[in-house]
Amino acid sequence: MSTEKDPAAGADLFDESRPDGADPRETDAGDGPDAPRRRGRRILLAVLAFLLIVVLGVTALLWQRQSAYNGNIDRLPGVMPTGDRPGPNVVGTENWLLVGSDTRVETKTTGEGGRVWKPGQQRADTIMLVHLPADRDKVYVISIPRDSWVTVPGYGQQKINAAFSFGGPPLLIEAVEDLTGVRVDHFGAIDFNGFKDMTDALGGVDVHVARTVHDPMNHVTWQAGKNHLNGERALLFVRQRYNLPNGDFDRIKRQQAFLRAITQKAATAGTVTNPLKLDRFLSAVTKSISVDEGVSAGDLRSLALSMRSVRGSDITFLTVPNKGPAQRGNQSVVLLDDARARLLYDAVRTAEVADYVKRYGGANSVGKVS
Repeated sequence: MSTEKDPAAGADLFDESRPDGADPRETDAGDGPDAPRRRGRRILLAVLAFLLIVVLGVTALLWQRQSAYNGNIDRLPGVMPTGDRPGPNVVGTENWLLVGSDTRVETKTTGEGGRVWKPGQQRADTIMLVHLPADRDKVYVISIPRDSWVTVPGYGQQKINAAFSFGGPPLLIEAVEDLTGVRVDHFGAIDFNGFKDMTDALGGVDVHVARTVHDPMNHVTWQAGKNHLNGERALLFVRQRYNLPNGDFDRIKRQQAFLRAITQKAATAGTVTNPLKLDRFLSAVTKSISVDEGVSAGDLRSLALSMRSVRGSDITFLTVPNKGPAQRGNQSVVLLDDARARLLYDAVRTAEVADYVKRYGGANSVGKVS
């Protein structure tokens, strides 16, 4: 019987001897003048295959997490007002109206799952008009004092946060648009309880207090200098109003200082390059916000990518020009400086906020706050 192996037997071919007596398993079939080039090509292909596997794995992971992040965000139906509204903004720019709710009620800012509005149960502690230039290299955050005495459609002269209580986001947006002449492209709401989770996910943030101040309502003393805030202390810090030299105006600056601190911390290498920390932070953020139903997952992804180079130092914080506190009946209100404020509103509408700040100033210094 012949002992020749069938070439079709595959691995058995390795049992055949070579004329020179060498073991075929120990010798590259490509030995010869071109062997180094062929080995290099195979190594390169192996490396490319490995990189492809890594890229596909990371892409799949990002897609999965993106889907989870998007699923965390509440979409609010019927948020944008109907009827006469300001014309469209300069091409490429966006204006967002952001509100932060107080926590004096058990329900979230946006009602039950963002679908039910309960008049009188929600208040807007923080109202900010956020202007995004077309090139996305800067961000302008304009705080509107919650006690601003304005005309609320259908309700006459009221504090502007009453619009949020009376009619939810649509009425607040309508009031802001009537006040400023600026069209609001999108709406976002953040429950203050979410601040705690975001802060803790980052391992806390640091703010600087100009001079020691006591909070008599919560029995907390903020020492002059750097203060490290965990989630609970962050909530106390941004909510303090009493015993601050300038009352609600100082609280606005505190909120802005906190936003700047959390933006800076989120953009540091220690967060961006730490997948677990970044995931915790993004999960906390997305679980704490609600947006209008017109904001798709693609919109949020594009927005995030367009602003990936923005850092805390690229954010300019302002407060609508005002004449300070006043009394209207038994209410303590804030009277806006209509003439000066109109210049700011016009700058937002024409995408010339940078020129406005250069010419008129008004940017809040939030490196140290009261």
